[in-house]
Amino acid sequence: MPYNKFEEYNIKVTDDVKNKFKSIITDLGEDVSREGIEKTPERAAKAMQFLTQGYHQDPEEILRSAMFKEEYDDMVIVKDIELYSLCEHHMLPFFGKAHIAYIPNGQIVGLSKLPRIVDVFARRLQVQERLTHNILECINDTLKPKGVAVVIEAAHMCMMMRGVQKQNSVTTTSGFRGQFEKIETRTEFLRLITADLA
Repeated sequence: MPYNKFEEYNIKVTDDVKNKFKSIITDLGEDVSREGIEKTPERAAKAMQFLTQGYHQDPEEILRSAMFKEEYDDMVIVKDIELYSLCEHHMLPFFGKAHIAYIPNGQIVGLSKLPRIVDVFARRLQVQERLTHNILECINDTLKPKGVAVVIEAAHMCMMMRGVQKQNSVTTTSGFRGQFEKIETRTEFLRLITADLA
């Protein structure tokens, strides 16, 4: 199955990565035999496999598994989708939320599949710009809607914990295809994702 919960780890990969983490921790000046650190290399090896499991999942297959014929042709929005990823430059987290909209063209997709493909692409070494376009193009190419829009807002630990150390900055990226390239459709989408619907 393309999106089973990832609970089993490749033993060889775990051992290889664990040994590399041992070397890194030692080189940084820590004692890997210390009680609190002793199991850290293995935990870190498993964590990295979990955080990069998207390399082994097929987002197009996930979408195709729940596509249904339907004549609905107005905008569908799933907003505030939590996402967590690793910046490929420093391997530090960036996290935030994604907003996705599409206009069906004879087919709709199960709503849960949109957050699932966000996870598939986010659980890889990423930059936010590519993540936005990965999600956008996957939906556009697989579902073939009349239009698709993706906006991601995220905070980057590589800017917060190190480097420029700006704690309150948020990065926004967006992508639009089809009818969302028209200003009126794009404006409606942006208004709906920023509106308080409560």
